[in-house]
Amino acid sequence: MQEKKLQNVFFIGLLIAVSIAFFWLLSGFFQPIFWAAIIGIIFLPVQQFLERRLNGRTSLAATLSVILIFVTVLLPAMLIASAVVKEAAAIYGMIQRGEIDPGAALHWAQGVSPHLAERAEAIGINLDELPAKLSAAAIKGTQFIGQLALTAGQNVASFLVMFCLMLYLLFFVLRDGEIMLAALVLALPFGDDRERALFAKFAEVSRATIKGTLVIGLVQGFLGGVMFAILGITGAVFWGVIMVILSILPIVGASIVWAPVAIYLLISGAWVKALALAMFGALVIGLIDNLLRPLLVGRDTKMPDYIILLATLGGLSIFGISGFVIGPVIAALFLSVWVMFQEEHLA
Repeated sequence: MQEKKLQNVFFIGLLIAVSIAFFWLLSGFFQPIFWAAIIGIIFLPVQQFLERRLNGRTSLAATLSVILIFVTVLLPAMLIASAVVKEAAAIYGMIQRGEIDPGAALHWAQGVSPHLAERAEAIGINLDELPAKLSAAAIKGTQFIGQLALTAGQNVASFLVMFCLMLYLLFFVLRDGEIMLAALVLALPFGDDRERALFAKFAEVSRATIKGTLVIGLVQGFLGGVMFAILGITGAVFWGVIMVILSILPIVGASIVWAPVAIYLLISGAWVKALALAMFGALVIGLIDNLLRPLLVGRDTKMPDYIILLATLGGLSIFGISGFVIGPVIAALFLSVWVMFQEEHLA
């Protein structure tokens, strides 16, 4: 009996050591694995539809699904990222050359209200230094966004390897997803019911995050970018992507972009464009969240806005652009595990 216990202890130790070594081995491939799982979950209905149409030929259905995902989602995303890098560099140069003045609104406000400087100094704000600080902040902002979009392309060989690996894994996630899930439930030592509940939560949160945050942000950014392009505003794609990212902010969201631009157009004398942008932003872009979120999210998990905001910002800082989805998913799983613990042990 004692020998059996000793064998079990050593075997469990070996199991833990080998598992840690295996996960360490895969640590450099976390993002392609994650994105293969996320995209596979989102496009699972497409895979199931194709399987039915192809009389159960899962491999062919998975191949067609991967091709469809590449053409409709991944290729446009890469083209947009390339455009963002170019436009960020162009805007950065225009700010440095003085063609775009982030402090223009401040100069206009000082002209309208001559006593504004005195009032600002009374609360510790030096308006003479503020335009230079705004320009510096704008330059850093364009640099940050440009670098964020450029990250994937800094090492072209590495990016291509990771991208091809993600597509390769996506094929197996689509084709063998249910088999993989059953194997994980069988192998993990947390209890089958807990494991199924956690995997179900992962899928639910992934769908809710994509539909409730990313899709809504993409719609707002697309509409805003199109409007910017119609009005002839420099960097329409760049500003559209900024709106996508800022759409996670509660209440204000994309208005942080279009509202200052509308003010800039107004003080530049283009009051017709300013009015058109303000009306479009308030009546169309501003209502997208309220109209689409209930329709897209439905009964899926809805986390508080402040948790989504913090998780997304944390995800962006750690994982780069992928953190837009990874952050909220980790936060939702964190909350789910603690709710599960509370229901089982503190009830």
